[in-house]
Amino acid sequence: MSDFLILGGGVIGMMTALQLADAGQQVSLVERGICGQEASWAGGGIVSPLYPWRYAPAVSQLSRWSEGAYPSLALRLFEETGIDPEYRQKGLLYLSVDDPEAALAWAREMGKPLERVSADMVRAKEHCLPPTEGALWMPTLGSVRNPRLGKALRARLSAMPNVTLHEQSEVTGFECHGERVEGVRTAQRVITAGHTIVCGGAWAGELLATLGVSLPVRPVKGQMIAYQTSPGLVRRVVLKDGRYVIPRADGLLLVGSTLEESGFDKTTDQEALASLRQSAENIVPALADYPVAYHWAGLRPGSPDGVPFIGKLPGWQQISVNAGHYRNGLVLAPASTHLLADLVLGRQPLIDPTPYQLTPERLGQEPA
Repeated sequence: MSDFLILGGGVIGMMTALQLADAGQQVSLVERGICGQEASWAGGGIVSPLYPWRYAPAVSQLSRWSEGAYPSLALRLFEETGIDPEYRQKGLLYLSVDDPEAALAWAREMGKPLERVSADMVRAKEHCLPPTEGALWMPTLGSVRNPRLGKALRARLSAMPNVTLHEQSEVTGFECHGERVEGVRTAQRVITAGHTIVCGGAWAGELLATLGVSLPVRPVKGQMIAYQTSPGLVRRVVLKDGRYVIPRADGLLLVGSTLEESGFDKTTDQEALASLRQSAENIVPALADYPVAYHWAGLRPGSPDGVPFIGKLPGWQQISVNAGHYRNGLVLAPASTHLLADLVLGRQPLIDPTPYQLTPERLGQEPA
């Protein structure tokens, strides 16, 4: 029997496993498919909320800590696995921001470098952008190549003797004794552990419904496209009107994303493709000369306020939750998984856990 059983093999689940394994715990991880192949693979990899000043302070606390953790995490995984997560800290240009004063006030409060820059400065940074009156410039923002991050995490966990991965293993129910959760059932086996952690992403709500718990986490579809261009056409993340362009070192340019309430449907469609192409060409006109190389969709774990649920599951023993990160799972992963590990191991928490607790109010229940 493992010390901990983690349900869900996305970035949140795998980083939770890594945190606990680093602490000397025996860890089992159960994934319905292959680790790192759902929302963790499908996103863009910006290591910041898109417009961070528009989020609750609870999100900013997690993102600020996580941003500082990514450079060393990427280096560690590259050294341990030979897989480069391709962390790039080239900054972000915000074009056409409606609330620049709010952005600058947030940056001053958080101690983040963010400044207005001229049209000439924008042109010097990114020659392929259309004429603009200026922009906001965040020089410290980074991005990571999230599919490679997922591969590196999976490879590292697979090599750790105190971690067991159970892939292609869909959970069919929990093993309970009274109010104590002792593990799960899959089609292949029963897996038991001293403590179970639900990191099921968009599926977390469905999992917990089998325990009679209503967790307000739902799937929100996001479609993205990518162009294969020459390296250097775009060097930095550029954000305009809620859409973004993210460059990779090899010239791949990601463009995203849609927000769709479509349940668990992950199909792509021509309307979204056309909309994303238009956004891409509005940001980088030269993309009109390139064909779309890839078009895909993923399911974000939507939550009411974008603040994840991190902590013990009320009404049950030996089970915790780390879910509901919405658009910021990769952004918040290092901090939220560190916080969860602190809580289950009895360590001093990284930050105040109160805003993330599964209280009756956050679960939509009447207070007792």
